[in-house]
Amino acid sequence: MVSRSFERILWPALTAVLALVVWHFAVRWTKTSVFPPPLAVAAGFAELARRGVLFRYAADSLFRVVSGYGLALALGIPTGLLLGWSPTGARAANPVIQLLRPISPLAWIPVSIVLFGISNFATIFLIFLASFFPIVVATMNGVRAIPVMYLLAGQNFDLSPAERLWRVMLPAALPQVLTGLRIALGIAWLVVVAAEMIAVDSGLGYLVIDSRNAGKRYDLVVAAMILIGVIGVGLNVLMRRVERLRSVRWGFRAA
Repeated sequence: MVSRSFERILWPALTAVLALVVWHFAVRWTKTSVFPPPLAVAAGFAELARRGVLFRYAADSLFRVVSGYGLALALGIPTGLLLGWSPTGARAANPVIQLLRPISPLAWIPVSIVLFGISNFATIFLIFLASFFPIVVATMNGVRAIPVMYLLAGQNFDLSPAERLWRVMLPAALPQVLTGLRIALGIAWLVVVAAEMIAVDSGLGYLVIDSRNAGKRYDLVVAAMILIGVIGVGLNVLMRRVERLRSVRWGFRAA
């Protein structure tokens, strides 16, 4: 009998191989001269690596995501904790949050360019906006869902308000907060690629648009797209691992 761990590797690998075969024969059958076959994309990967562009641009994109997402994390979690703890504060801030939250971060691109010019700061600003509101809302909802007995236990142990906030409320809300963090990270990765097509001159998003404009190198375009997807999967897997750490795995059913 095939073990479950082996099946987890086998079926995705077979699916990937099948997708490559379908891709190859679809290009041959349609005789398209625009969309490249898999071997051409592999050659594009090799060319980008040889030019030293592939990993440098990937590092630039990850740096921007880590910077904007980290800033949103540092400000969003405390803000969500305070708003979840204080109904009055939540009522006061909720109209502003609900007004700004539906606005696409890409709509802020002109504003970010006016404020920061064509620079890393413009992209980091957009990633911060994309991540901040999902983190705040997830944290606020996590605090509101805390069972009352947890709060009463904190009072019985004579904890100060600050101690109840960090020693009771944050750990109790953490499983739901981490779900919001994973969603926010996925949004941040989407936004950085789109923002790099306009607001900077490096990164994987810039590589996509630059390859398209510089001689219609669709082999490089698709190579960059695949790398974007692979990194996105890696970030999602990383957050899934964090969700299942010993300190918070009680909040999730075993996979």
